[in-house]
Amino acid sequence: MPQRLRTPLGVTAAVLLTAVLALAVLAPVLLRGRADAVDTANILQGPSAAHWAGTDGLGRDIFFRVLVATRLSVVLALLSTGLGVVIGLLLGAAPQLIGARLGRLVTAGVNVAVAFPGLLLALSFAVIFGVGTKGSVLAIGFAVAPAFARLTGTLVASVAERDFVAAARIAGVGRLRVLVRHVLPNIGEPLVVNATVAAGGSLLAFAGLSYLGLGVQAPSYDWGRLLGEGLNSLYVHPLAALVPGAAVVLAGLAFNLTGEAVARQIGQSTPLFTAVRRAPRREPAAPSTVDKDGDTVLAVENLRVSFGELTPVRGLSFTIRRGEAVGVVGESGSGKSLTALAVAQLIEAPGEVRADRLEFAGEDLRHGPSRAQRRLLGTSFAMVFQDPMSSFNPTQRIGRQLAEPAVQHQGLSRREAFARAVDRLRAVRLPAPERRAHQFPHEFSGGMRQRAMIGMGLMGTPALIVADEPTTALDVTVQRQVLALLEDIRAADSVALLLISHDITVVGQVCQRVLVMYAGRVVEDVAAAALPGGARHPYTRALLAAVPHLGTDRDLPLTVIPGRPVEPGEVPAGCAFAPRCAYADDQCRQQDPPLQADTDGGRVACWHAGLVKGGHGA
Repeated sequence: MPQRLRTPLGVTAAVLLTAVLALAVLAPVLLRGRADAVDTANILQGPSAAHWAGTDGLGRDIFFRVLVATRLSVVLALLSTGLGVVIGLLLGAAPQLIGARLGRLVTAGVNVAVAFPGLLLALSFAVIFGVGTKGSVLAIGFAVAPAFARLTGTLVASVAERDFVAAARIAGVGRLRVLVRHVLPNIGEPLVVNATVAAGGSLLAFAGLSYLGLGVQAPSYDWGRLLGEGLNSLYVHPLAALVPGAAVVLAGLAFNLTGEAVARQIGQSTPLFTAVRRAPRREPAAPSTVDKDGDTVLAVENLRVSFGELTPVRGLSFTIRRGEAVGVVGESGSGKSLTALAVAQLIEAPGEVRADRLEFAGEDLRHGPSRAQRRLLGTSFAMVFQDPMSSFNPTQRIGRQLAEPAVQHQGLSRREAFARAVDRLRAVRLPAPERRAHQFPHEFSGGMRQRAMIGMGLMGTPALIVADEPTTALDVTVQRQVLALLEDIRAADSVALLLISHDITVVGQVCQRVLVMYAGRVVEDVAAAALPGGARHPYTRALLAAVPHLGTDRDLPLTVIPGRPVEPGEVPAGCAFAPRCAYADDQCRQQDPPLQADTDGGRVACWHAGLVKGGHGA
């Protein structure tokens, strides 16, 4: 018995469940004859040494009949619960399987069904499916499903937005596989508890239907039929009703306690839903990662990301060439991460991505990636997320997670893919990579998880690495190591790098070119080497001035940018930065300046760029 089950709760649950299951298996075999024996000389007798719970209207032993009825009662409850769980899983996961729009309709139907009591639903479905065992199983199964679907939908939604799920989508993993391998293992514990509680509820529901004459029909009998027969003589022969009622309670308690004990074990053991296997496939190599017109890896023109009436990213244009390092900086809410998600094809309904041009490695992604393009993204597009703790599935070992894209897209066997995962962990300078590949994410430090995330991107042959705040929550020493690793990979393999950060000095040190974003658009495109004295937009100068350095006078307050960033739904007419800018005039407040090339080879969107250059910020 696992250590976590060796507790009073675990032992009690195991004993009760073992007793119920043993009775279900053995009682019909050993006691059927005595339970069905008619004795007209002992009709409606009270408890005695010969008949512990008395006899029924035909002189049959009630205690033996309750024991024999265990099999049918438990089997029917498990069948109906299993049916309800399967239907509930499908309904609850519908938004992930069939898309958000159709999924919302399914969710609305589930919410309506949950408003009705379960027993009322069971009675309604029993009328539809008909009287008898089969109809009762269907009725109770459909009655169990809505509550289970509601719970599943809530849990799936809470996990589906995690970074490791996004990474699986970038790798081209299908929706069903993402659900089975990455989502369900992380929500197994509450689902198991709910399923066991539902099993106990199904026992009670069957007892109710059989008592009303809608469930099990003669000559078969379950606890519900016995309970109904015993209630007719409750005042003169109470044990005839109390014994089957006690059986329902004890069996339900056994399921509930077992579920609680097993759920605790699940949280520290192998996931429940990882038994699905897929044979390795041999597929043709991914398309070339070089643009047909040159060495452009990523080309974006007039990119817009909208959520209904809100447009957090508006009119973004930039290109990244092979081996080039481009940084994107800006305050929180400026649209940096949304830009990366749009490029990675991770914006889902109700979000909408539009662009005049959105090409990765020469492939047009504006209408959603095809299967071949999804494979291209899975092998040539690497994304490093900002939260190293949520970047990996906590229920799977690191090596297995790194190996998944190679199995999915490169046709490697599991053994070959795992060996490559170990090699990639070694490439990102993780010590003892063979041992680390067999560990879970919680056994890694933050810096090690970030290195492993970079290693996952190197499982293919990346043409572009998008690093979204890769040094968040890391100490300064580890930040330097991670940034140096990205720089080494870029230089060694001519991999393009898109580094997103709120720290303009970090971006200036690592990248060759810097895109400064404000209110969803690029306000300046400047060479990193020109940042200290060549920035021309007031916002860029303000960001530089707000970063303390060794020469900062500690007797003076730290420099800050006045005002607050613009909300996506409240972008003013004219320049969005005008309310916070010291150079703003009426033209700035009325006309939005275009992003135009300047004499230094950069681009700037400011009516007063000539005045700002060489200044000290806003």
